[in-house]
Amino acid sequence: MDFELTETQREYRDRARGIAEKELLPGYQARERSGRIDPELRREIGRLGLIAPELPTELGGRGLDRLTAGVVTEEIGRGDINVAYLQVVGSLVGQILAGNATPEIAQAWVPRICAGEEIVGIGLTEPQAGSDAGMPALTARRDGSGEDADWVLDGVKSLSFAGEAAAVVVFARTGPSQSRGKDISAFLVPLDAPGVSREPYSDMGTTAVGRGAAHLDGVRIPADHLLGAEGRGFTQVMQGFDFSRALIGLQCLGCAQQTVDETWRYVGERTAFDRPLSKNQGVAFPLAEAETLLSAARLLCLRTLWLKDVGRPHTADAAMSKWWAPKTAYDVINQCLLLHGQYGYRTELPIEQRLRDVLGLQIGDGTAQIMKLVIARQYLGRELAP
Repeated sequence: MDFELTETQREYRDRARGIAEKELLPGYQARERSGRIDPELRREIGRLGLIAPELPTELGGRGLDRLTAGVVTEEIGRGDINVAYLQVVGSLVGQILAGNATPEIAQAWVPRICAGEEIVGIGLTEPQAGSDAGMPALTARRDGSGEDADWVLDGVKSLSFAGEAAAVVVFARTGPSQSRGKDISAFLVPLDAPGVSREPYSDMGTTAVGRGAAHLDGVRIPADHLLGAEGRGFTQVMQGFDFSRALIGLQCLGCAQQTVDETWRYVGERTAFDRPLSKNQGVAFPLAEAETLLSAARLLCLRTLWLKDVGRPHTADAAMSKWWAPKTAYDVINQCLLLHGQYGYRTELPIEQRLRDVLGLQIGDGTAQIMKLVIARQYLGRELAP
């Protein structure tokens, strides 16, 4: 086992760390107030090669490993967990398009994702179906006969970057089966198509991401916007979520690690009873525990990405990363808030915002209960699992 980063991985880590320290951290709270991520900032991050660097160079990526993408995501998450959604969504959707779209569609969209010029969202959740993603109400039907017939979509999908995304990948029922996960296909839907309307959500956190719904009312898309085989999109495309779950874990850990670093400094400088707060075990020991938990969670996420890179099974590891890292990050940030006393509770410091922002990722992309079900199935098989 070699835990040392390669020279290339260190280079990309340092790029991400540089922009996180210079631009993301200072503007973190302002982006929440504005409710958006400035497109020029997004393009700057893209120019640095920090969005989906693992994608092929011919599609605008850097041809690097997934481990590098994880290292970058954690560093961006240190500066602003909201901006790190660009890494998570860009890698997930970029991978889906690169592996399942026609060469023409992939070439038209993936380089723009990597460059930060456009955002393509992922629409899996529906108002009536969050965790039960295998039973979408969104429908897609061919308007005409033959493989060149257009598709017409009707339904609603929730997505991040609802106000900024140029397109969205959605899952829709395309056949008569009502069985879970059957007769479901994936599509790329441009969000400027006639029949699309957008509804913003009023969330308690991650407001800069701008979550919302895309309402598709008789939206017509060309036949070549089908991703993968008809009726098999759910099985084919969902495989990419193992990768993004590990990225989400690192996204949250970066946010928590930055908070711990700030808290170490605070308790070393703040005095009470004529000595630094850090001299008290009740202050220093919780931070020691936080460092331990974050280190363990980080290794789990990085190991998952390494398994992906070498082509080994990693579904259970990804599910572990997804439920444990966001929960750990939330618990650690909460402890840091308490160690700051009244200052932590005030909105002048970013700690309360980080607490709200990281909380949403205990829900998005799979709740802890769903992740534990995935893990149980990997160890027991579906027949014996809950």
